[in-house]
Amino acid sequence: MDLKKLFPYALAACFALGMFPVSAAAQSGELRQRQATPTLETINLPVPEPDEPVIISLASPEDINRAKSLTEKNGSSFQFKDLMNAAIEQRLGSPYSWGATGPSAFDCSGFVWSTFRSVGIDFERASARTLWARFTAPAAEENFKYGTLVFFSNLAHVGIVVDGKGFYHASRRKGVIYSPFNEYWTSRIDGFRQVPQRAPLVADAAGK
Repeated sequence: MDLKKLFPYALAACFALGMFPVSAAAQSGELRQRQATPTLETINLPVPEPDEPVIISLASPEDINRAKSLTEKNGSSFQFKDLMNAAIEQRLGSPYSWGATGPSAFDCSGFVWSTFRSVGIDFERASARTLWARFTAPAAEENFKYGTLVFFSNLAHVGIVVDGKGFYHASRRKGVIYSPFNEYWTSRIDGFRQVPQRAPLVADAAGK
């Protein structure tokens, strides 16, 4: 047989046999590298968003949802306090803005109105002075009862009593916060008013 005719076939066969181990080894090495280096996708972990804030709430999501959806129920004082706490928790840290009633900013009376309204106790939005005139004074022993309104500085400011130690309010400087009844605040107290569980809807064009 003519060797010149066989040479190209022999060369092609040698080339094929010589390249196969290299290609197989390369593929095997790539597979081992993939198996040795799992990505976030292969282990099914979410990729975190950059600069994502972490917010920790003292109220459970269930409490907050109940506070959002409640209109008016025949609840006990425990239920009232539980729902009020959830509603206030939603508003804590919101900035102060005159005339604002939320959801992202409040003034003092707007914070009071929005909080009570969210738990089903609705009344006409009004200024602190108008709320003072509208509601009656509680018995002396209930001045520092949870949910009582406390008024300051010639009826220019209003907050919601927690107990004898402090209250929640929308501060001009710090937004919605808890403040203790320290010397500064106690020296400015005008008095207290009680929001009835079924507060009347009274029109008040002057209230802000």
